[in-house]
Order: sequence, then structure tokens, then C-alpha cells
Amino acid sequence: MVPLAGLLDVMFLGHLTEIRHLAGVALATILFNYIYWTFGFLRMSTTGMVAQALGRKDNQSVLLIGLQHGILALILGCFILILQQPLQLLGFAILSATPEVKKSGIEFYNALVWGAPATLINFVLIGWFLGQAKSSKVLLLSAVSNCANVLLDYLFIVKFGWESRGAGLATAISQYLMLIIGLVLCYPEISWLHLQALKRKVFDLSALKSALMLNGEIILRTFALISTMAIFTNLSSMLGTQILAANTVLMQVVGLTAYFIDGLAFATESLAGIYQGSGNKSYLKQLLQISLISSLIIGLTFAAVFILAPQPLFKLLTNHNEIILTLYSYVPWLLPVLGFGSIAYALDGYFLGLTQGYILRQAMLTATAIGFIPLAITAWYFRNSHLLWLSMASFMAARTITLALRLPKTVTK
Repeated sequence: MVPLAGLLDVMFLGHLTEIRHLAGVALATILFNYIYWTFGFLRMSTTGMVAQALGRKDNQSVLLIGLQHGILALILGCFILILQQPLQLLGFAILSATPEVKKSGIEFYNALVWGAPATLINFVLIGWFLGQAKSSKVLLLSAVSNCANVLLDYLFIVKFGWESRGAGLATAISQYLMLIIGLVLCYPEISWLHLQALKRKVFDLSALKSALMLNGEIILRTFALISTMAIFTNLSSMLGTQILAANTVLMQVVGLTAYFIDGLAFATESLAGIYQGSGNKSYLKQLLQISLISSLIIGLTFAAVFILAPQPLFKLLTNHNEIILTLYSYVPWLLPVLGFGSIAYALDGYFLGLTQGYILRQAMLTATAIGFIPLAITAWYFRNSHLLWLSMASFMAARTITLALRLPKTVTK
């Protein structure tokens, strides 16, 4: 459900007369990746910590973790709104694009940024439900958010002609609808007596210590990841609007596949945390096998489908023939990117469930510094998009290898 809205954004924008709107949204998305996914720990650490508390049968901690992270998300979301103008000026000053593309990106940013508080609180709600293995509620939240986003995309972009601004506004409104439904789903599970009992602990610094340490590791890990994606997109932009648009479409395919695999990764995260909390480490090896094999099958299947049938699939995303012709040259890169990436996504979920933030941080920093940066610099020097995709494939491979090396110690009793 989650990438459906993003794909339809691309479809609606990709069929507009001017391709600059699609390119502008891709550019603004870099900035939002930094703004939002820097705080991705709100989802990631919530899931692992809640799952382990559930494994210990510590229901009070399950609620406490949700409250603490929810309050933190609200504060951070309000700060983003206060600082929205400086963030916009700084972000678009650094990013490379034509003035027309930047204009479309700024219009998208100015609309989407108002959804910041809802987006960050939704991270916590999703993490809280996933930690309790209540994936049906996460599905409901995703359905509400993404169905609303699709309908509003059509209304704002196609009917009202608001272009990139309409895409941003549609996403912001859908996040608030998701928040309302999420709070309604929480209400039956929380009593006033529970809240009264936790009143003093919510702001207890000693209780926050372990969460802050884990969150710090995840922030650094996420910052390295989004920096890699940002550099990839920015270098694509430097190679021209046509390459930027083509690479944006291909990265949408990578994102689509990643969200399918994330279904397995989230389940792995929840179960790994529960097994770790309850002391049932003997199940971890079986969990790993199922997760890795299933993830790899999904990744390779998506890559094969787009490689074997690019024409009808990419036609859905854009009607610009020059972009589709460009895509034919680069679509084979999906095979190594999604092959290695599928394993990396599954391992991310496993180590998040074990709350091993240090391992995740070190693996991501190594993959960025050694797997991605040298080849990305080479791609920039030779102005070659194939080398740029090679750097992305190398990044995914490095993530897989560095995480896999840490596995043996986690499955021993």
C-alpha cells in the first residue's frame, strides 16, 4: 500500500506536459528524506523495544515506550514547521537542478511540509503496532493514508491542475487522516489508570537513557542511508533532467520492491524482538532462513518482471518516449540492486528487532564510505549514469556483506 501513492504521484506527474514537475518532486524528495527519515528511529526503535517488552510480558513498558516516542515525535514535528523556511532555503541551495525544476520542487515542499507533525507521530504509531505484531492495524492505517493520497492526487493534480503543489498537499492531508485513525485504534488499548501510573516515568531521564542510545545509533545509520540516496539523485540531476527523470522512475521500482520486502522485514523485526525478549533464541535461525529466502525471491522477481517487460510497465509511469528509451539502457541494473538489496532489507529488520543499533550503524557507514562513495565520485568524474548505478549496486552488496558477517553471534545460545 505504501509505495502505491508514490507510484501514482509519478504516474500523474509523469503524464503532465512538462516533465519538470516530476523532476522537481524527485529533487524535493531528497530534502524530505533528510527531514523525515533522520527521525526514522521513531518507527524503528519503537518496534524493537516494544517487541522485546512484549516478549518479557512487560505491558507497562509497551505503553511507556509508545508515549515517550509519541511526545518526542510531536515536539520534532513542531520544530520542523517552525524551521520550514530556513530548511527550504538551505536544501534547495545545495541541490543541483535548473530553475524550472527547482520551482516545481519548492511548490511540492511548501505543501508537504505542513504534514510533518502527523508524519512523525504516524512513525511511532506504526512502530508501536508492529512491535505488538498487530500488522492488521498497520495495514488499515496504510490503506486509509494511501487511498486518500491517491484520490487527492487525482483531484489536485488532474482535476485542479495544481501539479507538484497538488502532490505535496495530497500527501500532507492523507497523513493527518492516518493519524486520526491511528489514535482511534489506540484508544481501546489505553485506560486513564494506565496513563496515571506512567505519568512520572514518561519524562524520567533514566528510563529514556537506553532509548536515546539506540536512537542515536539509528539516526547515524539513517543519515548515511539517505545521504547515499541524496547523492545518487543529485548526481542524476547533474547528468541532466532526462537522466534524473529516468533514474527517478527506476528508483520508484526499487522503492516499490523495498516496501514489499519491508512487509517481511517488519514481521522479522517484531518476531526477532519477541524471541529475544522471551529468551527463545533457538527460533532466530529459522526466522532468518525464512526471511532471507522469501525476501530474495521477491527482489529477484520484481527485477525480472521489469527487465523482461519494460515497455508496458514504464508506459504506466510516463508517456515521454525519450524517458522510456533512456530507461531501457539502465533497467538491467535492477537485478544486482534488488538482489543484494532484498537481503540487506531483511537483515536490517532482523537487527532492528534485536535493537542492535551499533551493528546497523557500522554496516551502513561502511557501505556508504567504501561501497558507494568511490564509485559515485568516478561516475561524476566521467559523467556516466551506468557507473552511478554500479555505485548503487556496490552499496547494496556492501550492506549485505557487512551485516551478514555479524549474524553468527546472534543465533548462538
